Amino acid sequence: MLEQLWQAIAGLPHYLIDANKRIYIPYLLSAIVMAIPVYLASEQVRSGRGFAKFLFPKKVWLCQSARLDYVLLVTNTLIKAATFAPIVLTMVPVAIFITDTLEALFGAPLHLAWPSGVIIAAFTLMLFIVDDLTRFLLHLALHKVPFLWEIHKVHHSAKVLTPFTIYRSHPIESYFYACRMALTQGIVVGLGYHFFGTGLSMYDILGANAFVFVFNIFGANLRHSHIRFTWGDRLENWFISPAQHQIHHSDNPQHFDTNLGSALAIWDRMFGSLIRASQAPHISIGVGKYDAGHDSLIAIYGKPMLLAVEALLPHKLGKRLVQKQSVKKAVNKLDQ
Repeated sequence: MLEQLWQAIAGLPHYLIDANKRIYIPYLLSAIVMAIPVYLASEQVRSGRGFAKFLFPKKVWLCQSARLDYVLLVTNTLIKAATFAPIVLTMVPVAIFITDTLEALFGAPLHLAWPSGVIIAAFTLMLFIVDDLTRFLLHLALHKVPFLWEIHKVHHSAKVLTPFTIYRSHPIESYFYACRMALTQGIVVGLGYHFFGTGLSMYDILGANAFVFVFNIFGANLRHSHIRFTWGDRLENWFISPAQHQIHHSDNPQHFDTNLGSALAIWDRMFGSLIRASQAPHISIGVGKYDAGHDSLIAIYGKPMLLAVEALLPHKLGKRLVQKQSVKKAVNKLDQ
């Protein structure tokens, strides 16, 4: 166990050199480059404020909320190392189930004799689209299902946005996303084997899915930031821009539960939850009615558990088994 924890901590610096991590150095550098035109068009450049201060205002990066995000990156990594490995869903049984089911329903695998380049492109695209769809569906459930919302509320309790806000999540949510990834990969691999055989591979850039790499290099780190970068209405009908994700974090009730997509905007359009940046030119980032008092590690880890249990209980049963006053007292103690 101690060795697992040490390896988890020792691996944190590798986030900066792993193209599958959001804070990969080239992704951070590309975000800085994309911030330049925003800075040049801002009032801050006309007031003589330097670019470095525009990028790294103390009120954002040194805010208590941001400092908690930095700590959560470490503590969540330790929790994941200590608990997830033995119980997280894995891709292999899902892939086997998919291939067996397809064979039972439609007969022997097709193993289409397409050119290898076409197969690789089709598999890469399929993996990207299914991954983006399952992210959207899980995110939608986290917002709409009451006990799941209590868990996801941790992420929305951020009072400022930095690239590290992506790591502001409850361990239970992280577990859901880990299982989602295994489920996604299993489904796509199972489908890929049925149609194309064992010669499956994807186009990657430095180990990351090529489509994911392109999405991340074009400002993914600006999504959780104070820098508003839009792509214009036409593109934002198809892809979620950094500004659109900032609207998702808006404290305006009109913006709650909108722009739930990760890369593609088509899912939000289908569900009627898409807002383009031009439709919300002025927003303030905050928790609004979702202020859950997540101002300490104990509150971040403890409150969602208590409130999720309460949300799961039937109303009458909840009154008997989880008296509101006792829950409030327990929650208040977590803040002390």
